[in-house]
Amino acid sequence: MKILLLMDPFIPVPPTFYGGIERVVYDIACRYVKLGHSVTIVAGPNSISPDKLIVYGNNADLQSVDIDLKLSWDLFKIIKKEIVRHDVIHNFGRLFWLFPIAFSKIKKVQTYMRYITPRNIRILNSMGVRNVTYTAVSDAIVKTGISGGGRWETVYNCAPVDQFDFVSFVKEDAPLFFIGRLERCKGVHTAIRVAQLTGRKLIIAGNISSLEEEKDYFVNELKPHFDGVLIEYVGPVDNIQKNQLLGSSAAMLLPVEWYEPFPIVLPESYACGTPILAFPGGGVPEGIINGVTGFISTTAEEMAGQVARIDTLSRQRCREIAMEFYSDSKIASDYLTIYSK
Repeated sequence: MKILLLMDPFIPVPPTFYGGIERVVYDIACRYVKLGHSVTIVAGPNSISPDKLIVYGNNADLQSVDIDLKLSWDLFKIIKKEIVRHDVIHNFGRLFWLFPIAFSKIKKVQTYMRYITPRNIRILNSMGVRNVTYTAVSDAIVKTGISGGGRWETVYNCAPVDQFDFVSFVKEDAPLFFIGRLERCKGVHTAIRVAQLTGRKLIIAGNISSLEEEKDYFVNELKPHFDGVLIEYVGPVDNIQKNQLLGSSAAMLLPVEWYEPFPIVLPESYACGTPILAFPGGGVPEGIINGVTGFISTTAEEMAGQVARIDTLSRQRCREIAMEFYSDSKIASDYLTIYSK
C-alpha cells in the first residue's frame, strides 16, 4: 500500500525525549516499510522518515501553537498533491486537516490520543465525509468521541519492543521509577510520597513543563525533595537511557490524576519486564492486569502498601503482554487491517 501519515508540525517525528504520538507515528512507519509498504510522513521540521518525508510548518511549544491560514493552506496544497499518489491518509493531527478532503474517495483514518470533544466530528460527519474511520488509543477515549458518530475502533499505543531489553530479575532493593512530564496531573508528587512512605529509592525522569503554574509546581513541590539519595531526578531521557532505567527498576509508578488516554510508557515498561503501579485514570486500567502485571490503587498510602508486593508480579508476563498486544508490529498490523477494510 501507499500510506501517508500526517502529523501536526510542532514536535518532530520522532521526538528525542518526548514520548507522544509522534513516536508512535515513526515506529509504525518503520514497521510498514519493513513489510514492503510505501510510506510518506508529513510532519514538522527536524523529522525523519524511513521512506519519504514532506516537511511543513514550524516546531513550537505546544502551549503556544498557532494554527493560522498560512499553515492550513500550505498543508492543504501538500495533501491535494499527494492524495492521488496514496491509498490512505492516516491523520494523527487535528481533525481540521481532513475537512478539505472530506468528499474524496481516498481512505481516511483519524486517530485520537486525547480526550475528545465530539462537536467537530459531528460537523464533519454531517457534511457527508466519505471513507473515514475514527480510532482512539483506548476504549476510554473512544467513549468520549463516539457520540459524534461514524465508525470507531480502538488501537492502542505501541512501543518498539525489540529495542527494549527484557530483564527477568532485579535486585531486592531495586528502585521505583517515574517517567513523564513533570506536571501535577501526572502525579509526580504522589510518586514521591510513595517513596517516602516506603523508604524505597525513586528515580524520576521527564521534562519540565513550560506552563507557569507547572514550573511553580516543579520548583515548589517537587524540587525540594530531590536529594539524590531517596529521590533522584535525572532529567529528560532518550530511548537508550529509558531502556536502562526501566529495566533496572522494580516497578514504574503511574499515579495519574487526569483522564490519561493510554500512556506510551506502559508498553515500554512492559517491554523491559517492569510492572506498573497505577491510579485508574482514563485508559490506564485497560493496560493493567491487576495482580499480574501491576496493581491499581487510588491513594499514595494504598500504592505504598503495594510496593511490598511487587515481587508477586510477573516480569515475564509483562514482556509477553508487550509483545502480544502493544508491539509496533501488532499495532501496525491493526492499522493495516483498518486500511484494508
